[in-house]
Amino acid sequence: MAGLYRALTTLAEPAAPLLLQARLWRGKEDESRLHEKLGRGTGARPEGRLVWVHAASVGESLSVLPVIERLHLATGATVMVTTGTTTSAGIMARRLPDGCFHQYAPLDGPRAVARFLDRWRPDAALWVESELWPNLLAETQRRGIPTALVNGRMSPRSFARWRRLPSLARTMVGGFDVVLAQSEADGARLTALGARNVTMAGDLKAVATPLSTDSDALARVREAIGNRPVWTAVSTHQGEEIVAGEVHRRLAPRVPGLLTVIVPRHADRGDAIETELSDRGLGVVRRSRNELPGPSADVFLGDSMGEMGLYLQLGNPVFVGKSLLHEGGHNPREPALLSRAVLFGPHMENFTQAAEGLLTAGGAVQVANEETLATLVGKLVGQSEALETIGGKARAKAQADAAGILDATLDALAPVLESQ
Repeated sequence: MAGLYRALTTLAEPAAPLLLQARLWRGKEDESRLHEKLGRGTGARPEGRLVWVHAASVGESLSVLPVIERLHLATGATVMVTTGTTTSAGIMARRLPDGCFHQYAPLDGPRAVARFLDRWRPDAALWVESELWPNLLAETQRRGIPTALVNGRMSPRSFARWRRLPSLARTMVGGFDVVLAQSEADGARLTALGARNVTMAGDLKAVATPLSTDSDALARVREAIGNRPVWTAVSTHQGEEIVAGEVHRRLAPRVPGLLTVIVPRHADRGDAIETELSDRGLGVVRRSRNELPGPSADVFLGDSMGEMGLYLQLGNPVFVGKSLLHEGGHNPREPALLSRAVLFGPHMENFTQAAEGLLTAGGAVQVANEETLATLVGKLVGQSEALETIGGKARAKAQADAAGILDATLDALAPVLESQ
């Protein structure tokens, strides 16, 4: 199966520039850095040890930042982070420590992969969560570069798919020198697929520090809001913005001055979301147009990139998206670390441990549908004492989860990082 994949990607690779151009037209690529996607990097390889960390996008790259910072300080190694999205590239440019840098990951064609590895010659490679590209991984391991899977995740749905391709699955996960699973369940599924040396170090998303924000920007937005009661829906996916809008319409008659902040997971959906909400009679102002949520605004649409910290500071409670109408969920610890009362729907499959832990600690509440979400938001918004109680429990639990995870992760990675 691996040989067939390589053959097919070899045949398809000449079309890669056309694929990238099409993505560029849709605003999904950085024109000045398209060559990186073809394995032609920017700049020269730094002297000394180079550790390569590969993450899919924003969440994965942010989760591994504490590891990168500790690794760089402790060993002096340069860390190169690769991701695939423009949003994650921008965030890494701002957040990576001095002496570390970002590149776009190459497309998974054999020639692009070879060019990438020939240029950078990493001394060790860490893959984050479940971003496994067959050619990139196989060629890295073929060259004898030590590899580890960090914060490894294998959802039941992904496990079922991989079980239908046992040979490819074994080739993919069996070559890692070390596998650090997020949970016992993830570790069991990875082991069943052929992973070796599996360790449960904990979920690195629990180690993340509270999201930062531009204090001047936050002050301007807060001044525009004034004393209005505010709740927030973050990382929403299609359909959940309409749910948030309907919650606002239900509550506005009995919660004077209510403001709803909606932060879509994909900022490029801003135009469509504005149309959907405006068609329902809601007044929408947009961060992407530098508009401020004055008294006439019903919805403040957070369609900008890299400002989640700002949005989480505006409202309480906070609903975490991709959990009501879609499966998977997003990271509930981000609002928890900012002492927000956390709400989410029934689908938190990608963050089961975090969600269950917050529920048990009393720092989060699970809702079943739009009606129960509206009821809960109506009970909490503007109720400072209740919000402080739930938010305090959420923060305490999130901080407790972080204890020891970073040390355990770095200890388990020592055989990979110290080899050669």
